Amino acid sequence: MTNLKNMKKIYLLVFVSFFMVNCSSDSSDGEPIAEQMYFPPSDGSNTWETKSIADLGWNQNAVQPLLDYLELKNTKSFIILVNGRMVMENYFNGHSATTPWYWASAGKTLTSTVTGIAQDEGLININNKVSDYLGTGWTSAPLAKENLIICKNLLSMNSGLNDALGDDVSPANLQYVADAGTRWAYHNVYVKLQDVVAQASGQTWTNYFNTKLRDKLGMTGGAWIDNGDGLSVYWSTSRNMARFGLMALNRGKWDGTTVVSENFFNQASTTSQPINEAYGYLWWLNGKSTYRLPGLQFEFNGTLMSNAPSDMYAALGKNDQKIYVVPSMKMVIIRMGDVANPDNPTFALSGFDNDLWDKINDLYE
Repeated sequence: MTNLKNMKKIYLLVFVSFFMVNCSSDSSDGEPIAEQMYFPPSDGSNTWETKSIADLGWNQNAVQPLLDYLELKNTKSFIILVNGRMVMENYFNGHSATTPWYWASAGKTLTSTVTGIAQDEGLININNKVSDYLGTGWTSAPLAKENLIICKNLLSMNSGLNDALGDDVSPANLQYVADAGTRWAYHNVYVKLQDVVAQASGQTWTNYFNTKLRDKLGMTGGAWIDNGDGLSVYWSTSRNMARFGLMALNRGKWDGTTVVSENFFNQASTTSQPINEAYGYLWWLNGKSTYRLPGLQFEFNGTLMSNAPSDMYAALGKNDQKIYVVPSMKMVIIRMGDVANPDNPTFALSGFDNDLWDKINDLYE
């Protein structure tokens, strides 16, 4: 079974490469012209080019089993983009294309991207101390230990602060456990980067985010909403999540315009520290030899999602909010909804990811 799955992935890579080169008209010198990446208009219209299952030569017989599985697993929306074009867009369980839903921790990648934009603009430097922007006393750690924490530590989840005290990020709840850079722990202290950007830009986080990222991608609507414990969670339509995923596929560019520098995005989507190979700047990374998970101080051997492509990077949130980005396949996949396995509601890295990718891989037989 494993060999068959690997063969499917190899076939897909070959097919997509062939399709990219051969699906459009020839140039004047007889050489094939690669199909251009498509970006939907940013004018608020509902226009989005499509590519059918038949156009791609995919297995139509695998579509309905995938849709049935998604609906069974409490999915509200599912989108596949290939080369920017919509291949699948499906809604379930009372959801629609105009219904907003929360990103949960998948929205951490929004904070990562906007942090990169602020650095590109010279407002911040991620190698500077957090206290350079927020002042001292933003934690309850001893001053010498607090001053070890740089913005990059918040992006990389290795601040050394206690991750066992809940979501509250007030100073009293941000307590020292280890020196910054020596311990990886998934922690909502990353949200302090929003305060850093607001302080450095002289704007509210929402205004800076809207101007520098949301509006440039045509992500109409959307809002940061307090989830009840002092943390703001982003809500938007599934198509707006897909727009962000398309920008991520193009490493910070949107239709020829740089939104965040490719240099920053390359850093964000590669291993950010030596403790957890599978973590970048708030992005999860597939295809590494080991990984760590939230809430555990344990290293697992193997890749994060064995059925998914090894070059995939992902935004993953509570209750299985997902953005899968696969550069080798020019593909972005969106899943929004309620938790897939209520009896096993583990963060986002449950067996659901591998089972879902098993169904997705069946499309390419």
